[in-house]
Amino acid sequence: ELQPNDVVIKITHAGMCHSDLHTIKGDWGPAKYPVVPGHEIVGIVTEVGSSVSKFKPGDRAGVGVFVDSCRSCAHCSRGEQIFCPKIVHTYNSTHYDGMQAQGGYSTHIVIVDDHAYTIPANLELAGVAPLLCAGITTYAPYKDHGLDKAGLK
Repeated sequence: ELQPNDVVIKITHAGMCHSDLHTIKGDWGPAKYPVVPGHEIVGIVTEVGSSVSKFKPGDRAGVGVFVDSCRSCAHCSRGEQIFCPKIVHTYNSTHYDGMQAQGGYSTHIVIVDDHAYTIPANLELAGVAPLLCAGITTYAPYKDHGLDKAGLK
């Protein structure tokens, strides 16, 4: 059942990350089979919960390495949801309702609205998907230290 802050995305593209292979092979601990990997995800919003204002059906959206967090711990309060002790990863994880999280190599994904990214219309979806892992990983430190303005060296 769709929750008030849920966004349903029809997946059009998903990048391949080496983390996907590590998970499938159980290199980082036991996988929750059947596991559907993929955490570099873009697609089209098909449905939104009653409290969602950031997205509407037909919008382009992206998903990174997590789809939900508790939103109440110290990390979440500081905007550092990636460190939330109750984080729900995009795949090989369990949602708060007990459902298994399935990643980008599925047809659709459900994500909490404040963890989804708006994808501008001028960008090709196929080229955006890989940015949702390595691109964000390398960009975040620049932004955190004020180095995200054009012309800085």
